[in-house]
Amino acid sequence: MVTVLETPEIVGSHHRAQEIARTVLDWPGVTAHPHRFGGAEFRYGRRELGHLHGGRLADLPFPRRVRDELVASGRARVHHVLPDSGWVSAPIAGPNDVADVVALFRLGYDRAVAQVAQVAQVAQVARRSG
Repeated sequence: MVTVLETPEIVGSHHRAQEIARTVLDWPGVTAHPHRFGGAEFRYGRRELGHLHGGRLADLPFPRRVRDELVASGRARVHHVLPDSGWVSAPIAGPNDVADVVALFRLGYDRAVAQVAQVAQVAQVARRSG
């Protein structure tokens, strides 16, 4: 079985994409899958954390408020295809971009982990009171 890290989009991409993929996949619960438009998609459970378009671009979903903050601070750009959504795009042009893109994936990951923990806590309280 071929893993996402072994797909042509990642193997043939710049080593920066491989570094980002390896880092993100080291986090507990993160899995990689082929993305429907090419490249590699990273998920925490069923939630997409974002995807890489080879070694040139990362796209990540956020709530619109967070997206606006990321764009205003210069950490990301408005999504290249869906500018009116919460999605952001982050170019991977140089070595410094690796840490920046990993930080964006980490922001999405931490939000996903917190949301899952909150849902589990609410469910536990509901079971106790029910």
